[in-house]
Amino acid sequence: MTPSSPAALADRESISEAANPLGLDGIEFIEYATARPQALGQVLEMMGFRPVARHRSREVLLYRQGAIHVIVNAHSPALAEGGSPDGKPVIAAVALRVRDAATAYRRALDRGAWAVPSRVEVMELNIPAIHGVGTSRIYFVDRYDQFSIYDVDFVPIPGVDPHPPAIAGLHFFGVVQYIGNDRADDWTEFYRELLGFTELPAEQRFGILPKGRILQSPCPPDSRFYIQLIEPEAGVLDVEDDEGLQRIGLGTANVLATVAELEKRGVEFVESRGVHTEDRGALTRSWLGGVSFELVHDTRG
Repeated sequence: MTPSSPAALADRESISEAANPLGLDGIEFIEYATARPQALGQVLEMMGFRPVARHRSREVLLYRQGAIHVIVNAHSPALAEGGSPDGKPVIAAVALRVRDAATAYRRALDRGAWAVPSRVEVMELNIPAIHGVGTSRIYFVDRYDQFSIYDVDFVPIPGVDPHPPAIAGLHFFGVVQYIGNDRADDWTEFYRELLGFTELPAEQRFGILPKGRILQSPCPPDSRFYIQLIEPEAGVLDVEDDEGLQRIGLGTANVLATVAELEKRGVEFVESRGVHTEDRGALTRSWLGGVSFELVHDTRG
């Protein structure tokens, strides 16, 4: 049987389908819900992001650097459904790139996901979503190559470079999720069954914060990302109600150079006995009650 025969191609596609059942291809955007969009915008600009577009009908801004998209949502329904009671910005959604959004959505529902009802207004795209941790959502986006969702839902900000370069090649590496006591197996099963994630061996770790369990997406290597599940310290009371997405991980080929560049922009990094900047990674200090970013050594991007 030659590699190019129909049977071989069918076998290859079936293997790919089993390994990546929803056709994931990386992160399209991460969304914050906040009642303080200007303050969060200042933090993002320190981190190298630039506001490039406004939503047509809602109080929503698109920030970008390189291939990283962050959406700041101050629209009232978003705050009511996913905002923090004390007004702190929270990661309200992660949008995943897929081959076909409708197919990925149906397959996720078939595997037990909970659907998020959509509220589509005039001139808006219907982006399917399922419930994630806490009040967060997982969106499925298939318009990200020649044509993107931003071409329909957003209006460019005049005079702004629509494609600002990424500082030191920064790119999405993953997200950190805080979970309740003894919930690691539950969330591992959630991401495995619905999205095709796999658990990395305990000895395989990234960055400077090696705690918890790391799950790897089934995406192609260039777009692969990770979810780090972190339980409370031993002896802490159960915090299941406080489960949620905690921070964004950004990859960079040269952590120390990236830290130096960001420090010039006013970003401060945690330097303590347990956590400090090194070649493997770095952690920014928190802003606005909990917004922080983790740098991880990663040669992609």
